[in-house]
Amino acid sequence: MEKKIIIAAGGLVTNEQNELLMIFRRLKWDLPKGKLDEGESIEECAIREVCEETGITRVILGKFIDKTYHEYFDKWLKEDVIKESWWFDMAIKGNPVLIPQVEEDIEKIEWVAINNLDTYLKNSYDSIEDIIKKWLRVR
Repeated sequence: MEKKIIIAAGGLVTNEQNELLMIFRRLKWDLPKGKLDEGESIEECAIREVCEETGITRVILGKFIDKTYHEYFDKWLKEDVIKESWWFDMAIKGNPVLIPQVEEDIEKIEWVAINNLDTYLKNSYDSIEDIIKKWLRVR
């Protein structure tokens, strides 16, 4: 049986200090992303999910970076699925208050200096490491 594909989108968000926004969820460092809602564009989804998961309100959407894929067990569908995540370069101005979306198990949010990313990626997912490395090459 073919696995269902779940479409999601998210962002690699930088601030004016060129730090990357990372979230800590389910004991791993991750990037904000989430599932596409019906009738929503991929870009709208990416912006909405970043805002919902972090409390940021004004995100500047940049260019599309790439897609990542990972398999997991969806507790609502009660089946193994493939998540196809579309990633965008994003930026914010100023110093917004960061509010972790606890309903999504987000425990903390941090701005990470680019030269300190390796420390965080040691406790992350392969797909997150892959997209961050690609983002660093193309920006």
